[in-house]
Amino acid sequence: MNLLTMFLMQPTGDQGNPLTSMLPLVLIIAIFYFFMIRPQMKKQKETRQFREGIQKGDKVLTVGGIYGKVNEIKDNAVILEIADGVRIKVDKAGLVKDNSDVAAAPGK
Repeated sequence: MNLLTMFLMQPTGDQGNPLTSMLPLVLIIAIFYFFMIRPQMKKQKETRQFREGIQKGDKVLTVGGIYGKVNEIKDNAVILEIADGVRIKVDKAGLVKDNSDVAAAPGK
């Protein structure tokens, strides 16, 4: 008998322990937590820390794919300079990441 069929077998009548019937459900919840929920929460925390730590002069990438340099920081928005003399106002939630790791990639 393999392990999967052992877990999927349900006890019949009064013979089984209720804890063993709950074990597959508990295992599925644990797997979802460690492989899906926890990494997503970690990524959200890193993104929030990045957006709170933005400083003037940082090179960033927007959600729309625009590369720019932070020129001014306001409450919930930043002014990006995308070319000489060209500035746009972007919400902080629209900033994805620091541009320094993109510049290190070959061919860029």
